[in-house]
Amino acid sequence: MASTPTSTTSPEFTGEPLTERGRQKADRRAAILTAAARLFADRGYAGVTIEDLGAAVGVSGPAVYRHFSGKSAVLAAILEGASRSLLDGADEVLANAPDAASALRSLIAFHVDFALADADVIVVQDRELEQLDPGVRHDVRSLQRRYVEHWVATLAELRPDRAEVELRFRAHAAFGLLNSTPHSARTPGRRPADGTVRGILEEMAWASLMS
Repeated sequence: MASTPTSTTSPEFTGEPLTERGRQKADRRAAILTAAARLFADRGYAGVTIEDLGAAVGVSGPAVYRHFSGKSAVLAAILEGASRSLLDGADEVLANAPDAASALRSLIAFHVDFALADADVIVVQDRELEQLDPGVRHDVRSLQRRYVEHWVATLAELRPDRAEVELRFRAHAAFGLLNSTPHSARTPGRRPADGTVRGILEEMAWASLMS
Protein backbone atom coordinates (compact mmCIF):
# COMPACT_ATOMS: atom_id res chain seq x y z
CA MET A 1 0.00 0.00 0.00
CA ALA A 2 1.25 3.46 -0.84
CA SER A 3 2.11 5.67 2.06
CA THR A 4 0.21 8.92 2.43
CA PRO A 5 2.38 11.75 1.10
CA THR A 6 3.49 14.45 3.45
CA SER A 7 1.64 17.63 2.57
CA THR A 8 3.87 19.93 0.55
CA THR A 9 2.83 22.79 2.77
CA SER A 10 3.36 21.12 6.15
CA PRO A 11 6.17 22.25 8.47
CA GLU A 12 9.43 20.40 8.03
CA PHE A 13 10.08 17.75 10.64
CA THR A 14 13.57 18.04 12.09
CA GLY A 15 13.46 15.19 14.57
CA GLU A 16 13.53 17.61 17.52
CA PRO A 17 10.38 18.14 19.61
CA LEU A 18 8.86 21.56 19.03
CA THR A 19 8.14 24.03 21.79
CA GLU A 20 4.70 25.60 21.78
CA ARG A 21 6.18 28.73 20.23
CA GLY A 22 8.04 26.66 17.66
CA ARG A 23 4.86 24.77 16.82
CA GLN A 24 2.95 27.99 16.33
CA LYS A 25 5.68 29.31 14.06
CA ALA A 26 5.71 26.09 12.03
CA ASP A 27 1.92 26.17 11.73
CA ARG A 28 1.97 29.77 10.55
CA ARG A 29 4.66 28.96 8.00
CA ALA A 30 2.58 26.05 6.70
CA ALA A 31 -0.51 28.28 6.54
CA ILE A 32 1.39 30.86 4.48
CA LEU A 33 2.52 28.17 2.03
CA THR A 34 -0.99 26.78 1.66
CA ALA A 35 -2.45 30.25 1.10
CA ALA A 36 0.34 31.16 -1.30
CA ALA A 37 -0.22 28.05 -3.42
CA ARG A 38 -3.90 28.92 -3.70
CA LEU A 39 -3.25 32.59 -4.51
CA PHE A 40 -0.46 31.84 -7.01
CA ALA A 41 -2.72 29.29 -8.71
CA ASP A 42 -5.66 31.69 -8.88
CA ARG A 43 -3.89 34.98 -9.71
CA GLY A 44 -0.44 34.00 -10.92
CA TYR A 45 2.82 34.67 -9.11
CA ALA A 46 3.11 38.21 -10.48
CA GLY A 47 -0.42 39.06 -9.35
CA VAL A 48 0.19 38.32 -5.66
CA THR A 49 1.95 40.63 -3.19
CA ILE A 50 3.48 39.98 0.21
CA GLU A 51 0.56 41.94 1.64
CA ASP A 52 -1.84 39.52 -0.07
CA LEU A 53 -0.02 36.58 1.50
CA GLY A 54 -0.20 38.13 4.94
CA ALA A 55 -3.86 39.03 4.62
CA ALA A 56 -4.69 35.46 3.57
CA VAL A 57 -3.47 34.15 6.93
CA GLY A 58 -4.57 37.10 9.06
CA VAL A 59 -1.25 38.89 9.53
CA SER A 60 0.39 42.00 8.10
CA GLY A 61 2.54 41.77 5.00
CA PRO A 62 5.77 42.50 6.90
CA ALA A 63 4.98 39.64 9.31
CA VAL A 64 5.51 37.22 6.40
CA TYR A 65 9.20 38.16 6.50
CA ARG A 66 9.49 36.43 9.87
CA HIS A 67 9.12 33.17 7.96
CA PHE A 68 10.42 33.88 4.44
CA SER A 69 12.92 36.33 2.98
CA GLY A 70 10.47 37.35 0.28
CA LYS A 71 7.86 36.20 -2.21
CA SER A 72 10.43 34.28 -4.25
CA ALA A 73 11.38 32.29 -1.16
CA VAL A 74 7.73 31.35 -0.69
CA LEU A 75 7.52 30.09 -4.26
CA ALA A 76 10.76 28.16 -3.82
CA ALA A 77 9.47 26.53 -0.64
CA ILE A 78 6.28 25.43 -2.39
CA LEU A 79 7.95 23.90 -5.44
CA GLU A 80 11.03 22.46 -3.76
CA GLY A 81 8.88 21.09 -0.95
CA ALA A 82 6.53 19.38 -3.41
CA SER A 83 9.37 17.80 -5.38
CA ARG A 84 11.19 16.62 -2.28
CA SER A 85 7.99 15.21 -0.78
CA LEU A 86 7.30 13.25 -3.95
CA LEU A 87 10.81 11.84 -4.09
CA ASP A 88 10.84 10.90 -0.41
CA GLY A 89 7.45 9.24 -0.77
CA ALA A 90 8.57 7.26 -3.81
CA ASP A 91 11.68 6.12 -1.92
CA GLU A 92 9.45 4.80 0.86
CA VAL A 93 7.03 3.14 -1.55
CA LEU A 94 9.82 1.27 -3.32
CA ALA A 95 11.48 0.26 -0.08
CA ASN A 96 8.26 -1.40 1.11
CA ALA A 97 6.95 -2.91 -2.14
CA PRO A 98 7.32 -6.72 -2.41
CA ASP A 99 7.59 -6.73 -6.21
CA ALA A 100 7.61 -4.44 -9.23
CA ALA A 101 3.88 -4.71 -9.95
CA SER A 102 3.02 -3.78 -6.37
CA ALA A 103 5.56 -0.97 -6.54
CA LEU A 104 3.98 0.52 -9.66
CA ARG A 105 0.46 0.35 -8.27
CA SER A 106 1.68 1.98 -5.07
CA LEU A 107 3.54 4.69 -6.98
CA ILE A 108 0.35 5.45 -8.90
CA ALA A 109 -1.74 5.55 -5.72
CA PHE A 110 0.84 7.75 -4.04
CA HIS A 111 0.87 10.22 -6.90
CA VAL A 112 -2.93 10.29 -6.98
CA ASP A 113 -2.85 11.22 -3.28
CA PHE A 114 -0.60 14.14 -4.15
CA ALA A 115 -2.63 15.20 -7.18
CA LEU A 116 -5.92 15.25 -5.27
CA ALA A 117 -4.47 16.98 -2.20
CA ASP A 118 -2.26 19.53 -3.95
CA ALA A 119 -4.01 20.61 -7.15
CA ASP A 120 -2.99 24.22 -6.46
CA VAL A 121 0.67 23.20 -6.27
CA ILE A 122 0.38 21.47 -9.65
CA VAL A 123 -0.94 24.67 -11.22
CA VAL A 124 1.89 26.69 -9.68
CA GLN A 125 4.48 24.14 -10.85
CA ASP A 126 3.15 24.26 -14.42
CA ARG A 127 2.98 28.04 -14.62
CA GLU A 128 5.65 29.44 -12.37
CA LEU A 129 8.71 27.16 -12.39
CA GLU A 130 10.65 29.63 -14.52
CA GLN A 131 10.14 32.32 -11.86
CA LEU A 132 12.53 30.49 -9.53
CA ASP A 133 16.13 31.60 -9.16
CA PRO A 134 18.32 29.46 -11.47
CA GLY A 135 19.98 27.55 -8.63
CA VAL A 136 16.68 26.69 -6.97
CA ARG A 137 15.15 25.77 -10.33
CA HIS A 138 18.08 23.41 -10.96
CA ASP A 139 17.51 21.74 -7.58
CA VAL A 140 13.79 21.33 -8.22
CA ARG A 141 14.38 19.81 -11.64
CA SER A 142 17.01 17.47 -10.20
CA LEU A 143 14.54 16.20 -7.59
CA GLN A 144 11.91 15.75 -10.29
CA ARG A 145 14.29 13.78 -12.53
CA ARG A 146 15.12 11.44 -9.67
CA TYR A 147 11.42 10.91 -9.07
CA VAL A 148 10.82 10.08 -12.73
CA GLU A 149 13.70 7.60 -12.72
CA HIS A 150 12.02 5.64 -9.91
CA TRP A 151 9.05 5.14 -12.20
CA VAL A 152 11.21 4.29 -15.21
CA ALA A 153 13.23 1.72 -13.26
CA THR A 154 10.05 0.10 -11.97
CA LEU A 155 8.55 -0.02 -15.45
CA ALA A 156 11.78 -1.54 -16.80
CA GLU A 157 11.31 -4.50 -14.46
CA LEU A 158 7.78 -5.03 -15.71
CA ARG A 159 8.38 -4.28 -19.38
CA PRO A 160 11.93 -5.42 -20.20
CA ASP A 161 10.83 -5.71 -23.84
CA ARG A 162 10.42 -1.93 -24.13
CA ALA A 163 13.15 0.64 -24.73
CA GLU A 164 14.01 3.00 -21.88
CA VAL A 165 13.07 6.03 -23.97
CA GLU A 166 9.56 4.61 -24.40
CA LEU A 167 9.22 3.85 -20.70
CA ARG A 168 10.24 7.39 -19.81
CA PHE A 169 7.73 8.75 -22.30
CA ARG A 170 5.01 6.59 -20.76
CA ALA A 171 5.91 7.81 -17.27
CA HIS A 172 5.64 11.45 -18.33
CA ALA A 173 2.34 10.73 -20.08
CA ALA A 174 1.02 9.17 -16.87
CA PHE A 175 2.08 12.26 -14.91
CA GLY A 176 0.18 14.40 -17.40
CA LEU A 177 -2.93 12.32 -16.78
CA LEU A 178 -2.60 12.28 -13.00
CA ASN A 179 -1.73 15.97 -12.85
CA SER A 180 -4.90 16.88 -14.75
CA THR A 181 -6.65 17.23 -11.39
CA PRO A 182 -6.49 21.06 -11.37
CA HIS A 183 -9.16 20.89 -14.08
CA SER A 184 -11.45 18.92 -11.78
CA ALA A 185 -10.19 18.67 -8.20
CA ARG A 186 -10.30 22.43 -7.66
CA THR A 187 -13.98 22.55 -8.68
CA PRO A 188 -15.68 19.94 -6.45
CA GLY A 189 -19.16 20.62 -7.80
CA ARG A 190 -18.08 19.51 -11.27
CA ARG A 191 -16.46 16.18 -10.45
CA PRO A 192 -17.46 12.75 -9.14
CA ALA A 193 -16.77 11.85 -5.52
CA ASP A 194 -13.11 11.58 -4.53
CA GLY A 195 -13.26 7.80 -4.40
CA THR A 196 -14.56 7.66 -7.96
CA VAL A 197 -11.96 10.15 -9.20
CA ARG A 198 -9.22 8.15 -7.52
CA GLY A 199 -10.36 4.93 -9.12
CA ILE A 200 -10.59 6.49 -12.57
CA LEU A 201 -7.12 8.03 -12.33
CA GLU A 202 -5.48 4.87 -11.00
CA GLU A 203 -7.10 2.66 -13.64
CA MET A 204 -6.22 4.97 -16.52
CA ALA A 205 -2.65 5.48 -15.31
CA TRP A 206 -2.06 1.73 -15.02
CA ALA A 207 -3.46 1.21 -18.52
CA SER A 208 -1.31 3.95 -20.03
CA LEU A 209 1.82 2.54 -18.45
CA MET A 210 1.25 -1.16 -19.07
CA SER A 211 -0.72 -1.39 -22.34
